[in-house]
Amino acid sequence: MMNLLIENGKGNLPDYEVQGVRKVNFNPYSDNGGSVVALAGDDFCVIAADTRLSTGFTIHTRNQDKLFPLSDTTILGCSGCWCDTTTLTRLLSARMQMYKHEHQKEMSTPAAAQMLSIMLYHKRFFPYYVSNILAGLDENGKGCIYSYDPIGHCEKTTYRAGGSAGALLQPLLDNQIGYKNQEGVTPAPLTQEKAIAILKDVFTSAAERDIYTGDGITIKIITKDGIEISNFALRKD
Repeated sequence: MMNLLIENGKGNLPDYEVQGVRKVNFNPYSDNGGSVVALAGDDFCVIAADTRLSTGFTIHTRNQDKLFPLSDTTILGCSGCWCDTTTLTRLLSARMQMYKHEHQKEMSTPAAAQMLSIMLYHKRFFPYYVSNILAGLDENGKGCIYSYDPIGHCEKTTYRAGGSAGALLQPLLDNQIGYKNQEGVTPAPLTQEKAIAILKDVFTSAAERDIYTGDGITIKIITKDGIEISNFALRKD
């Protein structure tokens, strides 16, 4: 210290350069957009998702399928962080195969819904950044839909929208299918034709207002006879 004072030629302590406060951010999540809608009828279930995979104003691909078949009667629709989506669906597929090999039968849709809820809750401290909608047929062949929050809370319903345009799509479903706050209206049974027409209308509307939803939608119809797949084009700008 005395040598430093002598070299400095001053009667006070030498000046040391002090590094300022440095802010470090860690964000492992990325929102890759996408929207999912599912509608359930008496003997069928329809689920659809758009095919645009993007980050911000960058479109990575216009043809990404976001509907993952778990069994002959169960399909999972995912939107959000794509890396979390691939991880979650891979684990789900492995669990479904383990169940099938052990019990010599496929897991039912309600059982798969409960398993997904447990898996999401297990990751509650570092959750999957994914909006999940599970659609399929129950043991009686009736359509059923399960929606989730990121930490596994599950709700069974007959129609649900999720993803980046979920807030835009859900009110339309409440009006067209749920008949919310409408007087003098007798709800009619939902048919496949009406369900598909509503899906096309709501996605067309969402593509006008949400930049993360567009290009096209994949529609999968689940019945006792299997899964039927169709496509519908949306605007690409």
